[in-house]
Amino acid sequence: MQRLAPPNVEARAENAGKIPFAFGRRFFLLLFIGLAWIAPAWKEPRFLYAMLLWDLMALAFWAYDLKRMPRPGQLTVRRVWSESLGLAQTSRIAIEVSNAARVSAMFQVTDEAPATFRAEIPEVSLAVPAGSSASGAYTIEPTVRGDASFGDVWLRYSSPLLLAERWARARLAQSVRVYPNLGEAQKMRIYLIRSRQIELEKRLKRQRGHGREFESLREYRAGDEYRDVSWSATARRGKLITKVYQIERSQTVWLVLDAGRLLRARVGHLNKLDHAVNAALSLAQVALYSGDRVALLAYDRKLQQRVAPGRGVQHQRALIESLAQVHAATSEADHLLATRALLSSQTRRSLVVWLTDFAETAATPEVIECTAAIAARHLVLFGVMAQTELRALVALRPENVEQMYRYSAALEIVQRRDLLLRQVRQQGAMVLESAPAGLSTALANQYLQIKERSLL
Repeated sequence: MQRLAPPNVEARAENAGKIPFAFGRRFFLLLFIGLAWIAPAWKEPRFLYAMLLWDLMALAFWAYDLKRMPRPGQLTVRRVWSESLGLAQTSRIAIEVSNAARVSAMFQVTDEAPATFRAEIPEVSLAVPAGSSASGAYTIEPTVRGDASFGDVWLRYSSPLLLAERWARARLAQSVRVYPNLGEAQKMRIYLIRSRQIELEKRLKRQRGHGREFESLREYRAGDEYRDVSWSATARRGKLITKVYQIERSQTVWLVLDAGRLLRARVGHLNKLDHAVNAALSLAQVALYSGDRVALLAYDRKLQQRVAPGRGVQHQRALIESLAQVHAATSEADHLLATRALLSSQTRRSLVVWLTDFAETAATPEVIECTAAIAARHLVLFGVMAQTELRALVALRPENVEQMYRYSAALEIVQRRDLLLRQVRQQGAMVLESAPAGLSTALANQYLQIKERSLL
């Protein structure tokens, strides 16, 4: 897979503004010392000329310091990326300054980072020797997936004398992409491989009733079904030979993501859509490792992202890129549009993992009616996020009138939700309701159970 980290960018510095220099703090200290000539000037005004001469000497030292400082054209600035950007993941960005002048300088570097990456403007302090380079880093934690823009890098620097200052800028504007939580998906894949999948490969692939994909031949054993006997191999060897089957590894898994307004609700630091995207990526990693073909369909009022079924490293990269660009809309999602797109794209029976949500209303939501149309041709796993706060409220015993009202309202919502989920099951779909934080684990485990039972 190609490197997901943004490319490093580099540029020479240039003057910042029409007057790119100023007085340093030691210059003002010299002026303050020169005020000592005021005391004798009360008696002898000629001491004022001494104070003026002192100020002119301070100004001359400032001009000398300014002249010997590195010019902006002698500075090269780089923004260095060491890792990809993941949602709610802490990353480090390094700023490197190269000084080609003969004088060392001390820099205060300010980077124009997006507001969704960091609450405060990032600043880095550097001491760069003459003819050398130095770097410093700051941390970010993106809170929104998708594309974001960095601006220029601004430099405020001075020589060791600290009499003069220069201001410069390096045009390092670039666009970067924030992906779903790649670390969570990777850890999930490794955990599932170690805890379940290897064991399933060893124990379940060769059990009767666990798949119909041919794996090998062996001698007939008591209890084997006669329909599994290979009569051609039996005739050649003169004894009964049985076919051994394994779990099918060429199935298709469709990840269908609802990006409508109901998924904008926040759960902790992330919204529901962010949790759904992270869970979809984790499931995609596991399914691809299992040998299945994975496809993606994300929608609101229109189709946001659509990736045809495939497998392999490049296909995994395409899924990650598409999931990074899924955003929550402000309008209701068009479930009929997604249903038509899915049924027209996938004719062969497949597993459809539909991550969505619905309002707890008395009427039947459109998404449930669409589930019935898809379930007639595919195996549907209907995934929703549990409302843990409401269920915790229902589990408590009200102690006063206010709590009783809150209890009654929560109970009504929970009962309506359970009724709607029951209707989904009646349409022939499987239902998975999980807390947002545990959705990735629950979804991957449910997928492995489907593979184990050969429900496709």
